[in-house]
Amino acid sequence: MGSAVFQMLLRDLRRLLMEDEVRRVVEARIKEFESLKGSSREDLFKELCFCILAANFSAERSLRIVEEIGDDLLKLSEEELAETLRRLGHRFPSSRARYIVQARRGLDELVKILETIDDEFMIREWLVRNVKGVGYKEASHFLRNIGFKNLSIIDFHIIDLLTRYGLIKRPRSLTRRRYLEIEGLLRRISEELGISLAELDLYLWYIETGRILK
Repeated sequence: MGSAVFQMLLRDLRRLLMEDEVRRVVEARIKEFESLKGSSREDLFKELCFCILAANFSAERSLRIVEEIGDDLLKLSEEELAETLRRLGHRFPSSRARYIVQARRGLDELVKILETIDDEFMIREWLVRNVKGVGYKEASHFLRNIGFKNLSIIDFHIIDLLTRYGLIKRPRSLTRRRYLEIEGLLRRISEELGISLAELDLYLWYIETGRILK
């Protein structure tokens, strides 16, 4: 793709890739994600809980909540978990508690799928179909955080950035079709730069927010 706005974003990203401090943080974060691939079912579930909690809420606060609750995410009843989430300040305590408890029931099947299927696109489709409260963004976020590298986490930060560069028009809603179209655009950007979509996501987040989070 050779449009001027596309080249402008590539230029800004290439400049960022040359900043040693940012690149080191990105590389360290990717290694951290890779280290979770094949980890314990408890750690995998807590990672899934983080992604469920972060939907339409602060990723930073969701991470603190997961760290605070810890292994009790696998033990608390729905009512106990809702009360704990409410106390810790989550925006949607009841619905997120319900989603987490429902996801807990399918944990063994999820672990089996992760052990036997290496196709992240197939795993993402399974997550979207079978885990309540998980859409394409949350499923991609979870898989990126456990070491898969070829999916995009398309949230309002990424949409804002791509809209500002004139590469997309802000969608009224992020349907499956629109999500995959934007992911295709991001894949072309990652190929131009010679980096994975997982790395690109972190660089784009840095451009938009000045931070590299989980």
